[in-house]
Parts: sequence; C-alpha cells; structure tokens
Amino acid sequence: MNRRDLLRRTATAGLLATPAAGLLSGCALGGGGDDKGGGDNRGPKSEQNPFGVKEDLPLEVVIFNGGFGEEYAKAHEAMYKEKYGKAEIRHSATQEINKTVQPRFVDGTPPDVLNNSGAGQIDPNGLVSQGALGDLNELLAAPSLDIPGKTVRDTLLPGAADVGTYDGRFLVLNYTYTVYGIWYSTKLFTDRGWQYPKTWDEHIALCKQIKAAGIAPWTYPGKHPRYMSWPVLSTAIKFGGKQVATAIDNLEPNAWKSDAMKTAADAWHQIVKDGYILPGSAGLDHVQSQTAWCQGKAAFVSCGSWLENEQAKVTPAGFAMTVAPTPGLGTGDKLPFEALRGTAGEPFVVPAKAKNLPGGLEYLRVMLSKKGAQDFTRKVSSLTVVAGSTDGVELPPGLSTVTKALAASGDNGFNWVYPNFYRKLERELVDAACGEFFGGRIGPDEFLDRCQQGADTIAKDSSVKKYKRNA
Repeated sequence: MNRRDLLRRTATAGLLATPAAGLLSGCALGGGGDDKGGGDNRGPKSEQNPFGVKEDLPLEVVIFNGGFGEEYAKAHEAMYKEKYGKAEIRHSATQEINKTVQPRFVDGTPPDVLNNSGAGQIDPNGLVSQGALGDLNELLAAPSLDIPGKTVRDTLLPGAADVGTYDGRFLVLNYTYTVYGIWYSTKLFTDRGWQYPKTWDEHIALCKQIKAAGIAPWTYPGKHPRYMSWPVLSTAIKFGGKQVATAIDNLEPNAWKSDAMKTAADAWHQIVKDGYILPGSAGLDHVQSQTAWCQGKAAFVSCGSWLENEQAKVTPAGFAMTVAPTPGLGTGDKLPFEALRGTAGEPFVVPAKAKNLPGGLEYLRVMLSKKGAQDFTRKVSSLTVVAGSTDGVELPPGLSTVTKALAASGDNGFNWVYPNFYRKLERELVDAACGEFFGGRIGPDEFLDRCQQGADTIAKDSSVKKYKRNA
C-alpha cells in the first residue's frame, strides 16, 4: 500500500490523519475496539473455556519466519485443534511482517495472533498508542491449561510480563526468555589452549593471540550493526550499574554520554582500531556473519540465545557453541563478571480487531502451557518464559550453557527496554551509529553523540508516546 492509497482510504472513512499519527492512523477502522474484536465472537465461558472460544470459529495465525522457523507454531496450532476440532487454522509465515500485516491493521482485518518480530516488525509503540492491541491481562488471570491450581501468571518467570506492559496494560506476550552474551566455540578454545576472558585487559590480550593465529577475533552483522550495541551497553552497565540502563530507557538527558557509556565506548573502539574484526564484516547480514563464525573464521560473535537454532544447519559437529557474559572493565565495576542480560523476547499479540479474539487468547494459553513450552524448547533450542518448562527436557549444548550462565548471573542480571518502547531508536538511529562506529568511520565520542541525538529526537517528538521505567 502506498501513501496515496492510504490517504485516500482514511479520507473515505472520514478520518483526518495528521502527519504525526503515521501509518497506524487508520487503525481505528474496521471494528468496535471492545474486547469482542471484529464482532460478537464469544461463546459461553467455563473453567475449561475461560475466554468463550467458539469451537467452529476460524483462527488465523501469522508467524515471523526467522531464527525459530515455523514448525513450533504448527505444533501449537495442532494443540489448539485438539481442543477445538471444528476450527479451521489459517497459518502463514513471513519475514516481512510490516509489509504484509500493517495494511491489515489499517483495514481493520488483522490476524487473530501475530508474531510481531524480526527486522521488519511493526513498530510496537505505534500499535500500543493507537489502541490496536487486545489487552492480555485476561490471559494472565486465566487458569493454566495443564498446571492445576495455577493461573497463567503464576506459571511465568519473574518479570516476564513486565516487558510487554505499557501503562499497566499487558499488551505484548514476549514468549521466549532470551539471554544475550558473547558466543564462542569451546572446541576451538580447547584445541588452542585459550581461556575465555573475564576482564577487558584479558579480552584484548586474547584478541592479540587469536589474530596471531590467523583467525579474526570478532565478526558482526554489518547490515544489522545494532548487534554490537548490546555488548557496549553491557560493558557500561557492569561498570556503572543498572541505573545506566534505566536512564537510557527513560530518555534522560545525556544518558548515552554518561561516564560509564564513555568508558565502555572507548574500550570497544580498541577492537576496531587494532583490526580485531573480520574484514568484510560490514557487508554481512546476521546469518552470514554467524556462518563465518561457525566456519572458524572468527572467534567471537554477539547474539541472543536463538543463535544455536538459527545456525543449526551449518554448525559443525562438536563445535560446542557456548555463551558467556561480556567481559567487565575490571577494577571499579559495580556488577560482577557473571552478570548478563536476560529478557523476555519474541513478541506475540492479539489485535483488538481480531475476528477471533478469544481464540487468539486461547492460542497464547496453549503456548504458555507446560506441554506447549516444552515442545517449543525441544524444537528450537530456546527457553520460554514458562517456569520449569525445561524439566525433563534434554537440552542441546548451546542452550545448556545458557541455563548455566543464567543461573550464575542470578540477581545480578540486567536488561534495557528502550527497543520495546521506541523501536526506531534502536533499529534505525542507534543501528546507524553502530554501523559507523564499528566500521571505523567515527570514534567513540561521535558514536555516543549520534546515539544521544537519536534519543533526543525521540524525546522531543510529541507524536511518540513516552513510557517510564521505574527500575
């Protein structure tokens, strides 16, 4: 849909779309906006059917076809079908969520469940501020599908619902529990006699050894350079404390230019200026850079715990990929080496105008059942937000290291949520600054200046709804 068609459609509907409202200005079209979504689609409620799902009402599910693939979703759909046998399941998977689904929000004909993920996701802030998402608090209050005596909320890991909560309304289910860190091959390190570094000085010393051995210490996805913002922020938070992340999330003045951020940026600039990055990385996407890593061309990559599944087809036997925390700066760090970033991720939503809104809620309840969560972990080698769902599940090597690292991190774990609040800030503005910084075209001061300018742009934009993180 082009701009002209959109303006014509909104004008026909009698709506005046201001420039600040953006593409989602037409989200109010096509439904009443109440909890019935696209119409009177609720049947009688019961303990077994808490949302009043009609057995014969079709259910449409749209999945982001990324690192997790789509087979896990087909399994969840089969579980839904076991209970509602007369329902037709309409399944589709795409990497172009924004391009294919955004116009349907405008038309008032969105799917019943949407996995709004990937580089082409629809801006969550826009969906939230336009009232386009169904309230999932009803889901949290419902009884668990297969854990007796517990509500869905009772079965979730602590803080799992916080990431998708906006102004007290739970609107986005982030289904996976993702651990972010630095990945390496245990086999490579064992064969070479290398030890993973705990301090920055140890990291740089090892980088020299790795380069001398004819291997690049680092590679990264130059087409998605924000991947490298994650270790920079992690280093800063370890050095300055969790308040570094809170200030950035809350768009506080000069949050990106704090002493902790300056110290971290200065440190990471060393891998650029000393040539510790695989030549050509700037032209690679995430899969290409990770494949080069799997081929032994580089020792380190920055990624989340979806990595093992994403690279399953090209990972050599015995590679033994391992996640580890970002090295600290050493003396003066406020968090220990073991501290690492963990957060709920992989967002799922039920649109407010869904034709089968109760079915969408029930589908999420299936996902959050113990059976659904265990099946997901078996299929894609990733944790979910369902507590205890890995019990009795044989974990692959990489995911085993994730669970160990998470346990070691304990209460020292940290997170930042500005990408959830302000997608453009990370996906466009910080991303572009990282591209210039790790491409060697700007230094640390200009890198932080550009990140801060991006944050200031968002802060001053009255069309962008602001959210506040308390801790």
